[in-house]
Amino acid sequence: MKAVILAAGKSTRLHPLTVNRSKVMLPVANETILEYDLQQLQQTRLIDEVVIVVGFGSEEIIAQFGNNYGSGKSKIKLAYAFQTEPLGTGHALLQAEKFLAAEKKFLVIMGDDLYGGNDIKKCLRHDSCVLAKKVENISSFGKVVAEKGILKKLVEKPDEKGSGLANTGCYVLPNPIFQLLRKMKKSSRGEFEVVDAIRQLQNVHVEEAVFWQPITYPWSLLDANEALLKQREKDKPQIEATAKIERYATLKGFVAVGKNTLIRNGAYIEGPVVIGEDCRIGPNCYIRAYTSIGNGCRIGNAVEVKNAILMDNVTIGHLSYCADSVVGKNVNFGAGTITANLRHDNGPVKSMAKGELISTERRKFGTIIGDNAKTGIHTSIYPGRKIWPGKATLPGEAVRTDVT
Repeated sequence: MKAVILAAGKSTRLHPLTVNRSKVMLPVANETILEYDLQQLQQTRLIDEVVIVVGFGSEEIIAQFGNNYGSGKSKIKLAYAFQTEPLGTGHALLQAEKFLAAEKKFLVIMGDDLYGGNDIKKCLRHDSCVLAKKVENISSFGKVVAEKGILKKLVEKPDEKGSGLANTGCYVLPNPIFQLLRKMKKSSRGEFEVVDAIRQLQNVHVEEAVFWQPITYPWSLLDANEALLKQREKDKPQIEATAKIERYATLKGFVAVGKNTLIRNGAYIEGPVVIGEDCRIGPNCYIRAYTSIGNGCRIGNAVEVKNAILMDNVTIGHLSYCADSVVGKNVNFGAGTITANLRHDNGPVKSMAKGELISTERRKFGTIIGDNAKTGIHTSIYPGRKIWPGKATLPGEAVRTDVT
């Protein structure tokens, strides 16, 4: 059976992290979002070919994944369709039509969300299906209304409070969906929406997801990172043979350490934590739970990192604190850089998105820093502020607004 991953488009809400890359190539627990979803499709053992609809950042995606994913009996063939303009999910799916001509039904998932393989398998039992997940704030998502397991209504971001079943963007669709897509008109958002075509189908089943992590805003990556690391909390530590752990370093719980990484004396690491290849950690640093550290990173003396994502080649030299934050590639923290992650009133941290100050719905949230940025010594970053790629702060600067 074939699947389609809609991975085209360039997010504007994740701007500090997606200036130079597709959203689906952002790392969570040291693997990209797209890689994680391909793993889940592979684990179903029901998908033998995946069509990835790409747009912005297609070169990086194709270079990394090529024409196959995995090996052996579970190997998945990969093909690519191109959406040259971001005209919506319906338009993106139409670009994959030629690959699906012989399929009676196929799976569709959004490339920038994380799905569970078992949930996908439940959907694949049906000829047409929508995967839904119960959420506490339905106003932030499309709402699924079902009766006895059959879809009755799809509502786009209802103006109502409270919990409900959210549309996860995972569908099993029959081939005639393409006839409906070709007749579609643009929505109020100026896009061709796949849900408009799904509304016209009959007897669409609804399955409820156990695991789904939407990546809507930059801080959504922290929720996803924590969710994936929680799944590994009870696993045994994974230390590569070429990694070196000095005698007086302490590793507690699940900690994964990549090839050629050195953990120096005095480093105290509380899992679940994943550390990539060729890193230098310590001496005398504190790495707390739900932290993912990419390849080639340097964490120095008297540094504390907590619940953070550090992408490749990040350097946090000494006397710094990085918490509840996402840090892009090749970022350098000047000595004494502090990310504040808690408001004095204990309220939800707010952050700018598309020119609007919105609640992150997180009590603790530090910063988002784009690739190749640098902070001057003794920089203090207010909660929820962001630093764009290639930007720098002055020594002693207090970052009160986004650095753009």
